[in-house]
Amino acid sequence: MKPGEFEYLASFLKGRSGLILNADKMYLVESRLQPVARKHDLPGLSELIWELRLGRDQKLTQDIMEAMTTNETFFFRDKTPYDTLRNELIPFFQKARSTKQLRIWSAAASTGQEPYSIAMILKEMSAALQGWRTDIIATDISREVLEKSRAGMYSQFEVQRGLPIQMLVKYFKQIGEMWQIDSGIRAMVQFKEGNLLANFDGLGSFDIIFCRNVLIYFDQETKKDVLERMARLLPEEGVLILGAAETVLGLTNTLKVVKGLRGVYCKNSEAVTARVQASAMRAPKPLSVAG
Repeated sequence: MKPGEFEYLASFLKGRSGLILNADKMYLVESRLQPVARKHDLPGLSELIWELRLGRDQKLTQDIMEAMTTNETFFFRDKTPYDTLRNELIPFFQKARSTKQLRIWSAAASTGQEPYSIAMILKEMSAALQGWRTDIIATDISREVLEKSRAGMYSQFEVQRGLPIQMLVKYFKQIGEMWQIDSGIRAMVQFKEGNLLANFDGLGSFDIIFCRNVLIYFDQETKKDVLERMARLLPEEGVLILGAAETVLGLTNTLKVVKGLRGVYCKNSEAVTARVQASAMRAPKPLSVAG
């Protein structure tokens, strides 16, 4: 791929998805787009970029977006956010709420492992949440991964990454060489197409937003914009959960750290910190995520 072609592609992807591509990622671009070129009977990447410039083939444009914005994910990734959800946040909302309703957004949900991990935790806590309405909304820019997510079908490799064996046995059914998650768990999640660069106010307000390992792909201005628009969807006691390598510090003053909870942010930090600590489960049993 020629430098000018890479620069055009990088500019196109940033404008459409916020994805930042540096020159050292050229190998990644080539490995992901070569199959797209073959699929569309194009001799190489130069011809692919030319067709993209012309804008005549919307399916080609969509396939390029799919190839470049699909990121790695796995069940119960990084473990800590899920222990925090079960042991700290859900007990907090149970005490903080007069209405028994909890809305959770999994932003940039990719192939569905994150929202299904959340759903399995809520299912495991069904006795404690009896009488509660829980809504899980999962969005992603990629139609291809949304289709995979809705089907809930995963390979042996995918279910071995992070998923506890007891949850595999309890919530998955083997179909040939694949594993499909239980229809009841699938029904707990609503998957919708969504771009974090676009207006997402129509999704409504959320008590908990998972936006993990997404901001690392954006520049500072885009990070700030996404964070501040997400903050508008949170009530005063609502929380945002980011990835281990992400933070709001230096980007926005609207959200602040919830002390004692790694990667958790909210509008009213001191009040939420105190109430979370007061309502946390006593002597909680950590969620086992041994694969």
